[in-house]
Amino acid sequence: MKPVSQPAPESVERPKPGAPRNALCGSDVIADAIRDLGIEYITVNPGSSFRGLHDSIVNYLGNEKPQIMLCLHEEHAVAIAHGYAKIAGRPMAAAVHSNVGLMHASMAIYNAYCDRMPVLVIGATGPVDADKRRAWIDWIHTSQDQGAVIRNFVKWDDQPNSVMAARESILRAGWLTSLSPMAPVYVNLDTEIQEQQLTEILPLVDAKRFLPRIAIGADGEQCWRTAELLKAATRPLILIGRVGRSRDAWAQRVQLAEAIGARVVTSRQAGASFPTDHPLHVSSITSISGQPGLPGKEALQAIRESDLILSFDWLDLAGTLKYAFEGAALPTVIQVSNDYQLHNGWSMEYFGLPVADEFLATTPDAAVAELLRNFPAAGDSQPPVATEIKTPDMSAATIGLPHLVYALRQACGSRSVSLLKAPILWSNAMWPLRDPLDYVGSEGGGGIGAGPGIAVGGALALRGSGRLPICITGDGDFIMGLTAVWTAVRYRIPLLFVITNNQSFYNDEVHQRLMAQRRGRPIENQAIGIEMNDPALNLVKLAEGQGAIGFGPVEKPADLAAIFDKAIAAVEAGSVSVVDVRTPVDRS
Repeated sequence: MKPVSQPAPESVERPKPGAPRNALCGSDVIADAIRDLGIEYITVNPGSSFRGLHDSIVNYLGNEKPQIMLCLHEEHAVAIAHGYAKIAGRPMAAAVHSNVGLMHASMAIYNAYCDRMPVLVIGATGPVDADKRRAWIDWIHTSQDQGAVIRNFVKWDDQPNSVMAARESILRAGWLTSLSPMAPVYVNLDTEIQEQQLTEILPLVDAKRFLPRIAIGADGEQCWRTAELLKAATRPLILIGRVGRSRDAWAQRVQLAEAIGARVVTSRQAGASFPTDHPLHVSSITSISGQPGLPGKEALQAIRESDLILSFDWLDLAGTLKYAFEGAALPTVIQVSNDYQLHNGWSMEYFGLPVADEFLATTPDAAVAELLRNFPAAGDSQPPVATEIKTPDMSAATIGLPHLVYALRQACGSRSVSLLKAPILWSNAMWPLRDPLDYVGSEGGGGIGAGPGIAVGGALALRGSGRLPICITGDGDFIMGLTAVWTAVRYRIPLLFVITNNQSFYNDEVHQRLMAQRRGRPIENQAIGIEMNDPALNLVKLAEGQGAIGFGPVEKPADLAAIFDKAIAAVEAGSVSVVDVRTPVDRS
């Protein structure tokens, strides 16, 4: 990707210099603690409950580390922080206004929780001391236990009662959200604590001493036993789920698979984790049987043929085994995960209890490094399989997903691309993944409307990397997350949106068709209450209303190449491009 010509996000909204830097109030101390965590950005939808912290970031810290990034909805503020973490592997902060902002943000917090991504969510409440509340507004924006709204899907939450306690709470939150298994945390700040005038300067603390590194090592003896099982297996198979984005860890996973000759199945939900054109990778497409998340036919066959399954934090291992073996005897199963530390019983995102003949309670990256100590060093990695990409008929009358993917891939050429979202039916055969940043996985909790915000956050983390960020999303997701596009434009975050626009919440048409078939009712009614037409939404104008450059609607495959070339050129010049691609539904 070419260097962008527009200013970097850091050059936007530079405040007028104020008084000499001196912590004068509680929120100044809190702002210092956020900076001590190394937080670069804080997304906000402004609110009076954190007006003290807002002032401190702007006028005390100079709106730098962290820099405020304005969002038009709290859900997008958290989604952007979520997307940033998916690329950067470290947290951003997001501030949400009192109980109402927290309720807006709750879906995005749940997505990040299910996706096991670190986010520092900073909330605020009207004065806890009732005598200090303003009439009406402070009462409806103050809750008895505000953290209870999201406590079941955050790793930790707190409501500190003093400035000193608030500083400690911020440091603890930043530490905990970054420890594996990672997940969002929430700190609720009383407005009175933020606006408290300090009578003396608080003693400084060395924040690094409160953020110790925690070794998440694998047990050497257990890894030796596991290695012996792997050596004895004749048809081993590796299921790779949630793993880190490190290229070193990526290379070690390849090395381990080659050392034991294991076939590999990867997860569309968890993102790129293994080269999909490697000879050992089993090409897999998300099931189209109405059960998203299950492996496709080739992967399913490989699972059934295995005599040992090594699971690296695979999402829903129990469900996959149940679907694959249908009650038949299971092979040896080795589970590698420390995700159980987060399971609290409220949400079922922990899935079923899987069989585990060995359970390595650590991260997959740590386990792979230790397992490799039991295998001789391998030579060069196996070369990728030459895959022939079938050229679809670009003279067809309407656009299907193969047309879109083929034209987009041709337009991208040799550029390094990061897919920040891809359609459910995306196939590895269409677009091989060869790097941990090639694809970042799903939104986590299945919350529609998250895609644009997550993409903006991912593109922010990618800025300056030379990679082209692309979000391929549906029309429903784009419409719900639309105003996140404005934040990308406002803060000069280059990004390409490609909308697969079928003018319907089509996934639910599939469900309605299924219900009609089961009940002997007219399938012709499947689109009632689901199709978005009459009038059709003008996605290009909606995008342009956010300051993006709109292209389309594109209705013929032959027109895709030229449009994608223009859209990518605009992104490389520093803009946000949105391409509306009409992909009509076949309801026959």
